[in-house]
Amino acid sequence: METPDGAPGRLRAAVPEAGRLVRLAGPLIGNNLAIAGMQFADAVMAGRLGSRDLAAVAVGGSVWMVVFLFAMGTLMAISPLVAERYGAGKHRLIGRYVRQGFTIALAFGVGIVALLWTLARPALELIGIDPGFRELTGDYVEAIALGGPGLCLYLVLRFTSEAIGWTRPIMYVSLMALVVNVIGNYALMWGNFGFPAMGAQGCGLASAIAMWFLLLAMAAYVLGSERYRPFAIFAKLPRPRWRLQRQVLRVGLPIAVTIVAEAGLFAAISLLMGTLSANVAAAHQIAVNFASTLFMIPLALNSATTVRVGQALGRRQLATARFRGWVGIWLCGFCMGVSALGLLLFRESIVDLYTSDPEVSAIAVTLLFVAAVFQVSDGIQVGAAGALRGYQDTRIPMFLTTLAYWIIAFPLALLAAKRYALQPELIWGGFVVGLTLAAILLVWRYNVISRRQTWRRA
Repeated sequence: METPDGAPGRLRAAVPEAGRLVRLAGPLIGNNLAIAGMQFADAVMAGRLGSRDLAAVAVGGSVWMVVFLFAMGTLMAISPLVAERYGAGKHRLIGRYVRQGFTIALAFGVGIVALLWTLARPALELIGIDPGFRELTGDYVEAIALGGPGLCLYLVLRFTSEAIGWTRPIMYVSLMALVVNVIGNYALMWGNFGFPAMGAQGCGLASAIAMWFLLLAMAAYVLGSERYRPFAIFAKLPRPRWRLQRQVLRVGLPIAVTIVAEAGLFAAISLLMGTLSANVAAAHQIAVNFASTLFMIPLALNSATTVRVGQALGRRQLATARFRGWVGIWLCGFCMGVSALGLLLFRESIVDLYTSDPEVSAIAVTLLFVAAVFQVSDGIQVGAAGALRGYQDTRIPMFLTTLAYWIIAFPLALLAAKRYALQPELIWGGFVVGLTLAAILLVWRYNVISRRQTWRRA
């Protein structure tokens, strides 16, 4: 059904469309928070073992995250590809894409194990990680790497379920995996239930077990649910089909680069802040941690927007697809506007939850003020990225975001920190510039692509 003509009609249609987006994204928010909960549980439980284990989990987690984000970004291509075929009613073709996704995921998963088991320890030494916890970090990375194949295969099923608009099982299995992860930590890190106390290595192994649990639980649900029966996902063993695999990689690899580029910006600025002082590094961690938690909502809306746009395109409802993308973009911006207001009003209280150190608190409060400034830009850019993925337009956005983050934003932050020795909040100006520029460029790109598609139909 096409969208109404005229601004009043579009405004009336935007409210129910926003409601559908929120319903689709709701379980994904739960999924995102469950994943964040695993990271939180790992940090808290490792911290009780001592600073060496906590440092090993923190540094090892950063190494793992870079590799994982690249694999996840590539496999995210399954979502728009399946959403479009679902909208077009090409159910059997969905099964083919999923099976080819399994082939790619297995290759990525095995590659993760081989890469981290081969290169992680030499890389840690090359970077100059403190020898006091370097071996523990290597143990953690090698243990968590064992979950790579299971997690990558799970992501194919997760993005397939997301693409057909059925997101509840994603939330349920992630919440169960959180419980598995915590129990695994309790048993393997601390030596309970008859297991040896393995410390940081046990933490990585517990995470790997939780990853394989995600795959098994999601596969069991897909096998038992009528919703997935028309796709015949497990009707045959996957045979490599290069044409379909090339489509997945063509859409997915630019997504992977984009995600790693944004995560890399935050990681690089974190390193810059860490060179200033312990208080600045601690304040930075507080502000980033809270801002990242708020980001879980627009991140879920981003995925929902991809699905809604992709399904409309599959039905050849091009004006509807364009409309849905705009609703997703502005809804993400609105949600982050509310977050910005909350940060401005309650940032002192938020910081009090993390620390009682007056010096750290003072810096963190100023950083949360800067975070409030870039909240709306961050929401709009992630909404626009999701809308563009619905159109399977990922290559040009990759170049645009790389320009915004690494050609413009990071050099500004580097100059502020190293050449001019400015205050921490001014170094964070790199986030403001990068995210705002990314938002402008991605919205421009979305307007061009969606309008071009609509005109072609006319």
